[in-house]
Amino acid sequence: MPDSIGCVMRSRVCKDAPAGNNAVTPAGGPKVMKNGVRQDEHPGTVGALIDWCAGELDAGGVYCGHGTASTIDESASLVYHVAGLEHDALNHNVRAAHYALPIDAKQFEQVHELLRRRIDRRIPTPYLLNEAWFAGLKFYVDERVLIPRSPFAELIVARFEPWLGHAPVRRILEIGTGSACIAIACATAFPDSTVVATDVSDAALEVAAINVARHGFNDRITLLQADVFDGVSGYFDLIVSNPPYVPEAEMESLPAEYLHEPSIALASGPDGLASARRILQDAAGHLESGGMLAVEVGAGWRDLEAALPRLPFVWPALERGGEGIALIRATDLAGAQSGKVS
Repeated sequence: MPDSIGCVMRSRVCKDAPAGNNAVTPAGGPKVMKNGVRQDEHPGTVGALIDWCAGELDAGGVYCGHGTASTIDESASLVYHVAGLEHDALNHNVRAAHYALPIDAKQFEQVHELLRRRIDRRIPTPYLLNEAWFAGLKFYVDERVLIPRSPFAELIVARFEPWLGHAPVRRILEIGTGSACIAIACATAFPDSTVVATDVSDAALEVAAINVARHGFNDRITLLQADVFDGVSGYFDLIVSNPPYVPEAEMESLPAEYLHEPSIALASGPDGLASARRILQDAAGHLESGGMLAVEVGAGWRDLEAALPRLPFVWPALERGGEGIALIRATDLAGAQSGKVS
């Protein structure tokens, strides 16, 4: 979702949902569902169903780490999808009207089935819906690609200000594009640019192609099967990458939800920095003299600084959460490679 649409309050039920009986009782005999909730007493409004789903997710012990931070947000995503509603988290009146809308038995059954798969099989919600949000944009996703959740969104929407300044950004390279969400967000933020988006996985590039076409960027985004810089030509004003950065030994301890994602997009050597090192090693040879590299390493940022003390990384404060995006200028990268950076 673009932002949290679940009401934050003591009760999970939105305060704008209508008071009174929120259960619907159609004709026919009662049917007990797997979780003990009777189908003939399903929650009767969007707001009540979101509240009920959140309770089920809490009881099921799911892990929220794929674009949502809470079970109330995941529940809102599920219910809005089935109800055919558009997210408008910042408009209080629209949200209140949505929460008051009725839910029929068929919609409840659809939500219930999605919920069971979410809890029983630990499938992340974006895979269940084939839908994820990034930088305010909607993307198609499936298990061929990592689910978009990078804090890069905040920096891209802000056009990497103040670090890029007012220099024109004409060519952008994204390494490890996956769903192409970062490439598409960059093309949106920098309308005069063209983007080359690479990935080592042909399967991931198939998903990227779907999103590039849906967003109308076939003429501005080039998809390329490549391992880091292999086969990449020319110079770029901005290179962006959210590479794998999970240490291999930590993969087995990740919540079950992450096991549905391609491991090639998560694991990166013993310390999680193998991919980042490769990018940093060769990026200077692909950047314009006034260009900049932005690479995400998450919680491994201290390890990266310790491993490469001569590189003057800038670590932007991220107001919307997340950590570990390193910014470094082309001149500093070139200087470090030539021994000029202490």
